[in-house]
Amino acid sequence: MTKSDKKKEEKTVPENKEPKSELKEKKEDIKKEENLEDKLKTVEEKLLRTMAEMENQRRRFEKERQEAFEFGGFNFARESLSLLDNIDRATASFKNDENLKNNKDLDKIIEGIEVVKKDLISIFKKNGIELIECMNKKFDPNFHQAMLELEDNTKESGTVVQEIQKGYMMKDRLLRPSLVGVTKKREEKSEKTTKDKQKDEKK
Repeated sequence: MTKSDKKKEEKTVPENKEPKSELKEKKEDIKKEENLEDKLKTVEEKLLRTMAEMENQRRRFEKERQEAFEFGGFNFARESLSLLDNIDRATASFKNDENLKNNKDLDKIIEGIEVVKKDLISIFKKNGIELIECMNKKFDPNFHQAMLELEDNTKESGTVVQEIQKGYMMKDRLLRPSLVGVTKKREEKSEKTTKDKQKDEKK
């Protein structure tokens, strides 16, 4: 085979075959890179969401733990209020008992009861339990429970004028609402005069 024949054979081999395959491979590589970038972005987004959820859970847990610490004795505190109620009832009962009024020791008994009451109130205050002041205040359903309405034109309608049972707060939570009596305006009935009545009778 002559040199010229070899050159002819070399010319018959397609020159652009290798560059096309290289271009195709480059395109595939670019696609792979793009797919990897997309997957990486997706993984990053999932990771950020997971971290955010974990942070939210941590905050919720911390809040619940704090509330459990602050309000763990909530039910116990609410039931303990009956002690104060009973002390007030006992004191009133002693003071109103005709047989005990002449008893020389009555004042000492009441004084002893008052000391116990003060100690109990002091313990309540240390634990964030406070009395709700309601007398002569505007009725508020968040703190008061209306038990009766009293006609009174001297005060604004809905004013608390009677406290049937004391209410208490434990920090920012309602432990027990105040049971109260509130004012309402007296309804003025228009009475017919005798002349009006006579006119009605004639008709």
